[in-house]
Amino acid sequence: MTDRKELIAGLQAKANRLRRDSLLVMKEMGIGWLGGCFSSADFITALFFYRMKHDPKNPRWEDRDRLIISKGHSCELFYAALAEAGYIPKEELCTYSHPGTRLQTHVDCRSPGIDCSGGSLGLGLSFAVGTAMGAYILSDCRNLTTFPRYQQARFRAYCVLGDGECNEGQVWEAAANASHYKLDNLTAIVDHNKFQSTAAVKVKMDPLSLAEKFKAFGWETREIDGNDMAEIVEILDWALTVTGKPQAIISHTIKGKGFPSLENTNCHYVKITDELLKKGLEALGE
Repeated sequence: MTDRKELIAGLQAKANRLRRDSLLVMKEMGIGWLGGCFSSADFITALFFYRMKHDPKNPRWEDRDRLIISKGHSCELFYAALAEAGYIPKEELCTYSHPGTRLQTHVDCRSPGIDCSGGSLGLGLSFAVGTAMGAYILSDCRNLTTFPRYQQARFRAYCVLGDGECNEGQVWEAAANASHYKLDNLTAIVDHNKFQSTAAVKVKMDPLSLAEKFKAFGWETREIDGNDMAEIVEILDWALTVTGKPQAIISHTIKGKGFPSLENTNCHYVKITDELLKKGLEALGE
């Protein structure tokens, strides 16, 4: 029990450090995707530093778990995580958005540790489905008249989506595909922070119950407090136990989590002034 508490506390401290580092990354351009970065910091931390099988010294390791960032605009947090994990030098973070940099304003697979470039929303889950299928090896290539049987998957695919993004029809085509092929090595995590780029998701297009939607598409589905590290660790452990179905984790989060004056507001794309940077660092314990 003590070890578990220490694990949770350590991950939580790291998540706050990533929030701080991502804020400094945003300052390089003077503007950034603060709200989505801060809401997703906890489960991204748990994926990188607790659950995923990966090796920063060998970023193209064939059996590594894949992380598909479908909501690629929240890139500053992911870049901070890559630097913290050792994929890129921390000094490189100061090149964010500069001409010729690997660190573009949407996640870019030129950066080690990023497996799919972001940009247009709604595409990532389709990419993750293909990635998850590629983790299997045909057990018998001689008879392809029916859907081939597979050996155990060599790796898992994790896909992070935004809740506003789930209004894209392609998300649900991919969801149907994943269920049909019983991709139990695929876990989708929806950053359900209740806001999209210009307003609350309920105002733009009410997503209704995302959990019920994924369930209707044949996914094993759970809802959690996505800013509670203990719940996140528990649900990522649970996902490994599911067989025959992909898993959807509806992660209820707070937009701008960790920056009190911006929490639960539409702080999607924020101008990073010196004053705001100071307030943010102070809120995060700097």
